Amino acid sequence: MLVSLSVQNYALIKRLRVDFTKGYSVITGETGAGKSILLGALGLVLGNRADLSNLKDKDKKCVIEAEFEIGAYALEQIFENLELDYEQSTIVRRELLPNGKTRAFVNDTPVNLKALQGLKEYLLDIHSQHNTMALSDKHYQYYVVDALADNNTLLVDYKLALKEYKKAVKELKVLKANQQEAQQQYEYNLHLYKELQTAKLKEIDEIETLEVEIEKLSHAEDIKIGLFDSLQVSTEEQIGLQTLLNQLQTSLSKIAPFDSEYKSIHERAQSLKIELDDLVFELEKHAEGVEANPEELEALNDRLSLLFSLQKKHFVTSLQELIAVRDGLAIKVGQVEDAADLLAEAEKNMNTKENKTFNIASKISSNRKNIVANFKNELELILSKLGMENAQFNIAIETTKELTEYGIDDIAFLLASNKGSDFGLLKKVASGGELSRVMLGIKMILSKFVSLPTILFDEIDTGVSGEVATKIADLMKAMGDNMQVITITHLPQVASKGQQHYKVYKQVEGEETVTYLTQLDVKERVNEIAEMLGGKEKSQSAIEHAEQLLSI
Repeated sequence: MLVSLSVQNYALIKRLRVDFTKGYSVITGETGAGKSILLGALGLVLGNRADLSNLKDKDKKCVIEAEFEIGAYALEQIFENLELDYEQSTIVRRELLPNGKTRAFVNDTPVNLKALQGLKEYLLDIHSQHNTMALSDKHYQYYVVDALADNNTLLVDYKLALKEYKKAVKELKVLKANQQEAQQQYEYNLHLYKELQTAKLKEIDEIETLEVEIEKLSHAEDIKIGLFDSLQVSTEEQIGLQTLLNQLQTSLSKIAPFDSEYKSIHERAQSLKIELDDLVFELEKHAEGVEANPEELEALNDRLSLLFSLQKKHFVTSLQELIAVRDGLAIKVGQVEDAADLLAEAEKNMNTKENKTFNIASKISSNRKNIVANFKNELELILSKLGMENAQFNIAIETTKELTEYGIDDIAFLLASNKGSDFGLLKKVASGGELSRVMLGIKMILSKFVSLPTILFDEIDTGVSGEVATKIADLMKAMGDNMQVITITHLPQVASKGQQHYKVYKQVEGEETVTYLTQLDVKERVNEIAEMLGGKEKSQSAIEHAEQLLSI
C-alpha cells in the first residue's frame, strides 16, 4: 500500500508530505484546487513522461518520493525480473532537473524508466471514469476470470507445458526441413562419406608419423652408411674404440688396488665400456634393420598425398578437422537413412507434449466455466445497487482446439444494460459511466481473492448522486477491508464514508499560488462536507446533514 507521498517543487506545490493508512481514504477539494496535480505527481514518480513546465521554481529540481509497503504482494520475482533490489518497504523517487533530465531510483538504486514503468502496475492502480479500457483488454479479462477460478498454479504449469510443446513442434519442423535438404544432397553426401570412410581416418597425428617415416626411407642409404661407419670406428680390431677401451681398463685394473682414487677411475672406465657395448649393440640392430624399400616409400607417399588431397577437397587444414567433416557427413547420411524412425520419434514427442498441454488447458477451462454463474450473479447484484437494476452480465467462454497463451478458451465479457436488450460486447454497448460501475464491481469482487495494489479512484462517481452515490461509497469502503482504496470525490456521500479524509486546497501567498494537501480532523471534516453540501456559507442545516452523514 501507499504509505507516504512527498512532493517538492512540482506545479503549484512548494513542498508537502502526506502519510496514508490502510483502508478507505477520501480526498476532496474545490475544482482547480490541485487534485489533478496530485495525480500528476503520483504518475510522474511511477514513470509517466516528465514536463519542464511542471517545475514551480524553474531553477530548482523537482523531487517526488513515494513509499510503498509491499510485503503482502509477493513481488520478489517481479523485482528480480526487473533487476531491482526488493524491500518490503520500497521507496520510489523521481527527480526532474532544471535542464530537463530526469532520474529515477528504487530503494536508492538508480533505475531506468522502463523498469519503473514495469513496476507501476504492481504498486498503484489509478482508475477514472475515462480509464476503463482495461475491461476491453483480453489479457485483463483472462486475469479476472483466472483469479476467481484460482487457476494460478495451473497457469504456471500450462505456460511451461506450452513452451515445451512449441519447442517440440519447432524441432519436428527443423527435422523435416533438414531431412528434405539432406535427401536432396543424399547421393553426393554418401559419396563423400564413403570416400572418407574408405580412407580410414583414425589417428589425429598420422600425417606427422607419415612424414617422419617418409623422411627415414628417403635417406635409407645415408643412414645405413652412417651406422656401419660408426660400427667400424667402435669395433675395429686394432684401433677400434672397444679395443682401446679394453686396453685402458686392463691398465687401470693393475693400479686400482693401490688407492681409492685409482679404483674410482677404473670403475669409470668400466662404465664407459658397458655404455660403449650397449651403443654398439644398438648400432648393429639398427644397421640390420635399415633397408631401402621403394615400394613402402611409394605407399607412404601415396597415403600422405591422399590425406592432403582430402583436406584440400573439404577446405580444412588438419586431420582433426577432416575427421569432423566425416562425422558430420555420417549424421547427414544417417538422417536420410533413419528418417522414418527419427520423424516417428519426433512426432511422438510432439504429440505427448501436445496432449499434456491440452489436459492442463482443459482443467483451466473447466475451472473458468465453473465460476461464471457465481461471478455473474455477484456482479449483477453489485450493479443493481449502483443504479443498473436491469443490467445483465455474462462471460462467453468458447472452447477451441487451438493452444494459445491463454489456453483453449476464447473469453468475451458481455452486457445487456437494459431490460429486454440483447447481450453485446461490453466495450461496445456500455457507456462510460456503466463501464466505470462494472469495473468498480469487478475490482470489488477481485479484492476478496487476490492482493491488489493500492487503487486510486479519480472521480469515478461523476454523474451519479443520491442513493447510488451512497452505494458506490459503501462498495469502496468494503473494498478497503481487503486493500488500500483512495478516492478523489466531489460527492459528500462518498467523502463521508472515508476512514481518513484529506483535503486539497490552494492559497495565495504573496505573488504566488500554492497547493496544499492536509488530513482533516473530525471538526474539519464536518465543515468540509457541509461546504460540499451547501457551499461556502455552510448553513446550520448543512452542518447537521454533514454530522448525520458522518454519524457524529
